[in-house]
Amino acid sequence: MASVGATSGRTPQEPGPGEAPTSLPSLAPVPGFGEGEEEEEEEPAEIHLCVLWNSGHLGIAYYDTGDSTIHFMPDAPDHESLKLLQRVLDEINPLSVVTSAKQDENMTRFLGKLVSQDHRAPKRPEIVFLPSVDFGLEISKQRLLSGNYSFIPDSMTATEKILFLSSIIPFDCLLTVRALGGLLKFLGRRRIGVELEDYNVSVPILGFKKFVLTHLVSIDQDTYSVLQIFKSESHPSVYKVASGLKEGLSLFGILNRCRCKWGEKLLRLWFTRPTQDLGELNSRLDVIQFFLLPQNLDMAQMLHRLLGHIKNVPLILKRMKLSHTKVSDWQVLYKTVYSALGLRDACRSLPQSIQLFQEIAHDFSDDLHHIASLIGKVVDFEGSLAENRFTVLPNIDPEIDEKKRRLMGLPSFLTEVARKELENLDSRIPSCSVIYIPLIGFLLCIPRLPSMVETSDFEIEGLDFMFLSEEKLHYRSARTKELDTLLGDLHCDIRDQETLLMYQLQCQVLARAAVLTRVLDLASRLDVLLALASAARDYGYSRPRYSARLLGVRIRNGRHPLMELCARTFVPNSAECMGDTGRVKVITGPNSSGKSIYLKQLCASRGSRNRGSRCHLHSNS
Repeated sequence: MASVGATSGRTPQEPGPGEAPTSLPSLAPVPGFGEGEEEEEEEPAEIHLCVLWNSGHLGIAYYDTGDSTIHFMPDAPDHESLKLLQRVLDEINPLSVVTSAKQDENMTRFLGKLVSQDHRAPKRPEIVFLPSVDFGLEISKQRLLSGNYSFIPDSMTATEKILFLSSIIPFDCLLTVRALGGLLKFLGRRRIGVELEDYNVSVPILGFKKFVLTHLVSIDQDTYSVLQIFKSESHPSVYKVASGLKEGLSLFGILNRCRCKWGEKLLRLWFTRPTQDLGELNSRLDVIQFFLLPQNLDMAQMLHRLLGHIKNVPLILKRMKLSHTKVSDWQVLYKTVYSALGLRDACRSLPQSIQLFQEIAHDFSDDLHHIASLIGKVVDFEGSLAENRFTVLPNIDPEIDEKKRRLMGLPSFLTEVARKELENLDSRIPSCSVIYIPLIGFLLCIPRLPSMVETSDFEIEGLDFMFLSEEKLHYRSARTKELDTLLGDLHCDIRDQETLLMYQLQCQVLARAAVLTRVLDLASRLDVLLALASAARDYGYSRPRYSARLLGVRIRNGRHPLMELCARTFVPNSAECMGDTGRVKVITGPNSSGKSIYLKQLCASRGSRNRGSRCHLHSNS
């Protein structure tokens, strides 16, 4: 008999009261969805950099595939060693570097080091050379203005598009415009990011952005003009109108007391590329503060005099590589090296806690003494100036000394030879002389007789006619040929041997070129800081204090650096923009009340020394 039993209201998979579930219910898979699917990994961004360097300025632009944006840096001055470019490469780490096939020697050398085996970067960038015509200014402008950009509405007219792009791209920065044009050409040729698309699909460009290196302040040309940081004006002398402009009343003009050309260039570089690195700023201020102490005034003046002898070493080294060295180059190099040794000895007596003094004392190595010793022992400066060529001192090469002794004794010796030659000549010839001409040799010189009219009349038995000059006939005789064999071309032999010694000396100097380059870097830095210390002493500037913890600026009794030089009386102004006082100020007042001067004074307070009794500057303000 069958029986029907009652069942509980739970499903067989559900656990009973007090039972732990053995497994979670599983969902049935949906066909065609989620099977074998993995999360798509984002491709790493690639950066393609285009760079141009000309006349000491850099033009940089790069394309980032991560955001499909072109970044550019307005024309920026850079040293011949291209330190700014190296900082850009270290910061963005490009996959490829695009540049013109027609390049300066410094850029060629830099790119060679970049791709060399000893380059420390984990992945060396690809160097791409494009024809120089691809970087033409007009064609680059045309590429920029005719590009198809998704961020520009189609409803814009051609004129509106030009105005819109002009508000983003600095078309007055010629190198930057050329770099942008070359970058667009490279992107179109390589088809970055659209390699597999149809040819009518262009590389996506979603915007243009200005690129600024870390710890550097970006300042446009209008700001430089308004603040009168630089001001060029025509030279008042009529003799120098064609030579260019001169610096007018400007902040750079009143602070530029540099003794060497490279110091002036570095000061201009600091103004055009202000840094926010507090460590670097405090390092500069430490040197200025040291030379402002009254007991260090004599040391500052001595260093200033030595810096006046630091000359254009890179130009001399370049001439040495091309074997185009002049006599004056050896003199300039000799004075430069000895002045550098004087700077080293002076800095070794100064506090080594100041970084610049420590670097000069350490990096100005004994290679400088070796270079100075070689030049002083080898080069005959007086003889070189007299002959307008490189000559060596006595006791350097015995063979050269012997040939010079023979050359010095030639006049009396040739007089005796001429007397013997006259005894063998026709009695109609009243006199003769034996002369030495470099590259030609020894010749017998006879005055032209009245009977010698035609060329056939010049023939004399036993003599070989050479040429007629100033009514004198020149011949080769058996004795002059013998002199050519015995003595040779003394003058040319001496020049050849001295040129060989000059080449060997050049090789010795070029092998130590690194220390000379370091001398120029540190000496120009010291020159700038001495100039700033001198200006701070004369104008009564005070040292600003920086803080990385607070945001804002506090100035007490600040003065406008240029206005106080032009006005009979100047009323100091204080300013505080931080914390509880607020960072935004509204300045009101009648016309000519000083509002603009107050704003300019506040903006100009971010220098190495402040025009006030006290100043506190805080980072990121």
